[in-house]
Amino acid sequence: MGVVRSMTGFGHAGAQSAEHRLAVEVRTVNHRFLDVAVRLPREYGALEDRIRRAVTQHIERGRVDVTVRIDRLTSPVRGVHVDTHLAHAYYEALKELRRVLRLPGSIDVDMLLDLPDVLRVEQAEEDLDALWAALAPLLDAALRQVVAMREAEGAALAQDLAQRAARVEAQVEAVAGRAPEVVQAYRRRLEGRLAEWGDLAVDPQRVAAEVALMAERSDISEECVRLRSHCRQFRELLAQGGPVGRRLDFLLQEMHREINTIGAKAADLDIAGRVVEVKAELEKMREQVQNVE
Repeated sequence: MGVVRSMTGFGHAGAQSAEHRLAVEVRTVNHRFLDVAVRLPREYGALEDRIRRAVTQHIERGRVDVTVRIDRLTSPVRGVHVDTHLAHAYYEALKELRRVLRLPGSIDVDMLLDLPDVLRVEQAEEDLDALWAALAPLLDAALRQVVAMREAEGAALAQDLAQRAARVEAQVEAVAGRAPEVVQAYRRRLEGRLAEWGDLAVDPQRVAAEVALMAERSDISEECVRLRSHCRQFRELLAQGGPVGRRLDFLLQEMHREINTIGAKAADLDIAGRVVEVKAELEKMREQVQNVE
């Protein structure tokens, strides 16, 4: 038997190494499709694609917000770069300037170091592969927490939906059982009205034809058959598990259509009351299904 998941979940994990303090938080809510939003420090933006791929291995549908915090605990490694070619160009330009303007003085190292870009302090690039090796297990742990929460809530949703589907089926059976009585009740009412007219001659075939026409107009047998089929498919999908939310929602739309047709056809107070009960159940089921993966 498969597992039905909701689309609501939360998970988090953290760890600390000699160089970093890492924290991952994952939140999910319902959404028509898989929508992943990743928040992490800008300098680590290259990790976003890896995070998205990791999410898709655990979650198939829903809005997923992933927040990653990365704090460096050590000073970054830096290097000093001297642009000798630029320094030489500056030197030649200064010599030419001194010659043209006939300026006194000498050109020394201090003067050249003050010029732009001759001396640069550069920060070494972070090893993203090593950082990902530390971050990936935390993301996996947070996602597993999310999945566990979604499965626990999904089990409760599936149980509630199955119970409501059973109540819908029971009402459909009652409606189907009542349908023949509606025709007979119509015949009795028609014959009673005719009896009130006394000795007025009435063609029995005309009465039979009128009853047959009414029976044809109010026939809901096909709708009941389709409703039973939809209920059966609904239960099978719940038992199958997995990402079945969209198919469950489609079935509920079809069930709404059938029960509306039954309500329009059957001119009977008892059936009308049961139609209202079914519609109420279907509406509650649809609200629940909106959170099924």
